[in-house]
Amino acid sequence: MESIFQRIASELNVREQQVAATVQLLDEGATVPFIARYRKEVTNGLDDTQLRNLEERLRYIREMEERRSAILKSIEEQEKLTPELEKAIKGADTKTRLEDLYLPYKPKRRTKGQIAIEAGLEPLAEALLADPTLDPETEAAKFINTENGIEDTKAALDGAKYILMERFSEDADLLGRLRDFLWEEGRMSSRVVAGKEKEAAKFQDYFEHDEPLKSVPSHRALAIFRGRNSGLLQASIVIEGAEDRTVTHPCELSIAEHWNLEDQGRAADKFLRDTVRWTWRVKLLPHLETELMGRIREAAEEEAIKVFSKNLSDLLLAAPAGPRATIGLDPGLRTGVKVAVIDGTGKLVDHNTIFPHVPHNKWTESLGTIAKMVLKHGVELIAIGNGTASRETDRFAAELIKQFPKLNLSKVVVSEAGASVYSASELAAKEFPDLDVSFRGAASIARRLQDPLAELVKIDPKAIGVGQYQHDVSQTHLARSLETVVEDCVNAVGVDVNTASSALLTRVSGLNQTIAQNIVTFRDENGAFPNRDMLKKVTRLGEKTFEQCAGFLRVMNGDNPLDRSTVHPEAYPVVQNIAARFERDVRGLIGDSLFLKGVKATEFTDEKFGLPTVTDIIKELDKPGRDPRPEFKTAKFQEGVEDIKDLKPNMELEGVISNVTNFGAFVDIGVHQDGLVHISALSNKFVKDPREVVKAGDVVRVKVLEVDIERRRIALTMRMSDDANAQPGDQKPADNRNRGERRNNNRGSNDNRRQAPRSAQKPRGGQSQSKKPAEGGTFADLFASAKKLRK
Repeated sequence: MESIFQRIASELNVREQQVAATVQLLDEGATVPFIARYRKEVTNGLDDTQLRNLEERLRYIREMEERRSAILKSIEEQEKLTPELEKAIKGADTKTRLEDLYLPYKPKRRTKGQIAIEAGLEPLAEALLADPTLDPETEAAKFINTENGIEDTKAALDGAKYILMERFSEDADLLGRLRDFLWEEGRMSSRVVAGKEKEAAKFQDYFEHDEPLKSVPSHRALAIFRGRNSGLLQASIVIEGAEDRTVTHPCELSIAEHWNLEDQGRAADKFLRDTVRWTWRVKLLPHLETELMGRIREAAEEEAIKVFSKNLSDLLLAAPAGPRATIGLDPGLRTGVKVAVIDGTGKLVDHNTIFPHVPHNKWTESLGTIAKMVLKHGVELIAIGNGTASRETDRFAAELIKQFPKLNLSKVVVSEAGASVYSASELAAKEFPDLDVSFRGAASIARRLQDPLAELVKIDPKAIGVGQYQHDVSQTHLARSLETVVEDCVNAVGVDVNTASSALLTRVSGLNQTIAQNIVTFRDENGAFPNRDMLKKVTRLGEKTFEQCAGFLRVMNGDNPLDRSTVHPEAYPVVQNIAARFERDVRGLIGDSLFLKGVKATEFTDEKFGLPTVTDIIKELDKPGRDPRPEFKTAKFQEGVEDIKDLKPNMELEGVISNVTNFGAFVDIGVHQDGLVHISALSNKFVKDPREVVKAGDVVRVKVLEVDIERRRIALTMRMSDDANAQPGDQKPADNRNRGERRNNNRGSNDNRRQAPRSAQKPRGGQSQSKKPAEGGTFADLFASAKKLRK
């Protein structure tokens, strides 16, 4: 049997030694960001994506090994573990195969088959299976026993049937063969529940929908599951042509073939045929349908989580405006616009409420109030939340800039997703103990313009709302995935230890909430950290923790110039060696590009620091603490276009990518309803993945194709050179079944619901198969597809 290391190495296409070294580091408590950046020699250059995949597979396989041990122990305790069974269990390569093998030995409630065995009917079942020439009624009469509840031959035959049904349905090889057949040949079928057509209107694309099971896109699968869970849709797995109940289902044929059964007109053939039919319809079909639907759901959830993770990463790594004094405006009508002024360090210095909009209409007074706050605090930027009254407030800010041009202000509409969650959080209460909840949101809006990463880490990632069916997926898996995204983003950028909040510090490699808070407390009590080495004086921050976190923490104006770089303290001797070799001061090396280009990394390697690390060090000395995030840019919403009713076909607008899905990208164009650029309208070239073209936060130019005011749907295109009549779906070979995908938009909701269109293919088959067996059909009725089930 392959070792864990061999198996992961094969799956990830890397060497076994790389896997073994990485697992050892992980088991010793090293984090993925630390390993990816500072242990390249050990892993031979595995990047963070490979390391995350390795970590995930390691978790899965170790869980499977624990389950394997538990299964072997259980069967051994039952004294039923044979050498053949033990070999099969030890050789099982998936959790599904393990459970198939364990099924006959799994403790369960007393079944009808077990009751029949206890009543002494197993010999009858064995006899009829072994010799179909026996007459069932005659044989059954021999087992009538009123004391055991066998009153007549019917009861005896029913008992024998239950025994055989359990035996047929618990054969691991047969289960695997049927599962594979359904996966390859099955179709996912959805139908509206009779009488609920009106209530299920938003799922109308799935009222009569069929498509191959193995290729159902994640967004359509999750839409169908949502409809089913709402009691509005029925979902099942069907085989094309197998709905005809007058002929034998191909899976029944496979069961018969596996057990060497053939209808030759013998006395017991009808009994056995009926037993096979019941086995499929009552036992196996429900079991396999549930399992395969689970597989579809699991794959769909996995894809949805990947979409959310990628969007979150793009959002967290959005360009920061930087340490510039900013006014945050949390828009409102009746309750007014909440105003918070944040200085360049992120500190709240002023707040107020203005009432420029209806019903108060204190426009001029509000302009004067904001102008005075701008002058008083040297404000450069205005951050406007994109919720209710956002466009009205945006217009107000434009008027402010127009009336007071000497203020040199710039305005930016900022996503306020999650701001209300932060406002009511314990962290916000600690940061602003004397500030009303309503103003905390305005402060958060301003800060997320200054530094999206530093502010958004304070919010539960799930509340940021850039996901696809995020409330329909495993919340545990989603949370784990999003946490790794946040960790990777924070460590990719690095953290200023003298200004970072405890929430941001918590995400740094090696740190937890307690140690992060200890750093903040130490900083408050002793002043700014003069160097990285001082971190060792923080309570509970020991040598191992220091090793993991030091390279990601920056001391911007400290004693040692290397403390503001990504060079790890353990590698400072390398820099000192370079400086000594060329008789240069370390401080003088930093930023001297011409000199550093002439330094040969190979001359400074040793047993501890190999070529990858020394090369990284030289690059870092050239541009210390470089920020991987892009340059700050903003979108300019078109004046006079503030509502979906203002949109017209062929109108060209600027907007911001708010969300990217597998079927396209949603764009905020400032009308309180994001428009969709379908994947086929993202480019004049074929696009396989929308992320090849756009990512969350990008500023893009779009053209309006179609506006459906009643359904609040906006179709956009980025194919600006195309004919105005071009429609989403024109691109080939894009999946036209995705045409018209739309968000069931509820601005402010964290659940970006998607509804998919009806399949372009005609529905095949009717309603989902009934679970009740029907008479008719013989083993001689063959489907061509049944051949795929044969060995």
